[in-house]
Amino acid sequence: MRADSTAEFHQDAARGQNTRLSTRGLKLTDFLDLDAARRRLSAERSRLEQALAECRTGAATVQLDQSSVGRLSRMDAMQQQAMAQSMLARTERRMRMLDAALARIAAGTYGLCCECGGGIEPERLAADPAVVFCGECGRNR
Repeated sequence: MRADSTAEFHQDAARGQNTRLSTRGLKLTDFLDLDAARRRLSAERSRLEQALAECRTGAATVQLDQSSVGRLSRMDAMQQQAMAQSMLARTERRMRMLDAALARIAAGTYGLCCECGGGIEPERLAADPAVVFCGECGRNR
């Protein structure tokens, strides 16, 4: 079942399977502390914004005067640049994940698996509030 389905689910942590909520109009988000998730995501996003600025500085083009800097120093500078570029890519990817999680909170779909539409286990959300798959779908990927 997709997340846009009208059926409402929540994760029954004791049995580890999705169960239908009662027909009283309850939603998965009624069981999640969305304000806490939003604060946690926003705090991590703020930390990543600072890290991005540092990564961009380190990933800039290496400018070395070849007449005064030895070959090993140039190689070291290029290696440092490559590591900074890799860190920049990972940080930008994580930033996109955080932005997507904040968008899911705003859309009312936070906590729903993007694959099956069932509820994501609270333990998974506690470990990583930007996770998009339930445990079963995550294992199948």
